[in-house]
Amino acid sequence: MTAPTIVFDLDGTLIDTAPDLVDTLNVVFAREGLPPVPYEPARAMIGGGARAMIAHGLESEGRVLDPKKLEMLFVDFIKHYTDHIADRSRPFPGLIDALDELTARGCRLAVCTNKLERLSLLLLRALKLDDRFAAICGQDTFGVQKPDPEVLHRTIAAAGGDSRHAVMIGDSVTDIRTARAAGVPVVAVDFGYSERPVAEYEPDRVISHYSQLNDAIFAMISTH
Repeated sequence: MTAPTIVFDLDGTLIDTAPDLVDTLNVVFAREGLPPVPYEPARAMIGGGARAMIAHGLESEGRVLDPKKLEMLFVDFIKHYTDHIADRSRPFPGLIDALDELTARGCRLAVCTNKLERLSLLLLRALKLDDRFAAICGQDTFGVQKPDPEVLHRTIAAAGGDSRHAVMIGDSVTDIRTARAAGVPVVAVDFGYSERPVAEYEPDRVISHYSQLNDAIFAMISTH
């Protein structure tokens, strides 16, 4: 059996980034005189990237800004977040052991995220995880982003892998739709940032802890 390329989403899948992202959102909103977004609703807004998070946060307050103002808030968000990217963000429990086991089994590892590439690299370097991945690709790496399947195909190729021997790991409907469109099997984690229970989106497997990942991957690819 060919060892697959395992492609991870970042926010809500590899790393619990919500504390720093929500803090940043509310710092930016406070500067605009807007009330803070409560943590749990804000946590569910993370999956689509910073612009979408800001827009959803504004919508939750019944506000819609013109694109120019929204872009200004995005720039402020990125500036603050860059300086606080790993203040409280941490790998999810069991992740390191799971990555060690996958690597020992010959798997290539990659990251495919709607986070900007430089922020993804900055975060993973801060957590000393960047050297574990053969490719770390963000929304701006190829000019396309999830759920466009092209970003997943190109990430797999950048890691030296083959889409016919790959598995996507994610936490949201966006990840599942991306994998489905790319013809790649998908494992969903149920501890991430999905607005609804991720099992409702019918991934191939659902796990609740990273100790379950390797069994899920290799049971699944044996049937594909």
